[in-house]
Amino acid sequence: MRLEGRVWILGDGIDTDVLAPGRYMGLPAKDLAHYCLEAVRPEFASQVKKGDIIIAGKSFGVGSSREQAVESLKILGIQAVIAESLGGIFQRNALNLGLVCLSCPTLELSRFCEFDNIEIDVNAGRLYKAGNYWECEKLPNFLRKMISDGGLITHLKKETSSKRAL
Repeated sequence: MRLEGRVWILGDGIDTDVLAPGRYMGLPAKDLAHYCLEAVRPEFASQVKKGDIIIAGKSFGVGSSREQAVESLKILGIQAVIAESLGGIFQRNALNLGLVCLSCPTLELSRFCEFDNIEIDVNAGRLYKAGNYWECEKLPNFLRKMISDGGLITHLKKETSSKRAL
């Protein structure tokens, strides 16, 4: 699985309350997404494009276990998140919802400019930019399959229906 897209660069400590602000949690998911990252990047929700990729520093997605943080990113069109380190629950929510989300401890944010084009080889666990690459975590096969199926629910439905056909 290979992904290409333009980059949004975020720093350290982007928590789930910044991704899905608590004061808007009563809104439907499509409306909540309009407030994603408003505290740190007010222009993000209106300027993000389908297929964009977030690269970030340490502790991306820490905080509460709200799935809405991932849902907001997906609704806005983000196809992947690569960060130096990730909140564990956030990463699992992302994978369960079919969003590529990898930790990349060797990531050097200073080597990227906003809206650079990058490529991610999810199978190899590598991030590429202009002939350079960074080693990211390599997800096990079952998680890569789950992502390619569209997330946990879709994957389970697919697996269950294929077993019934036998």
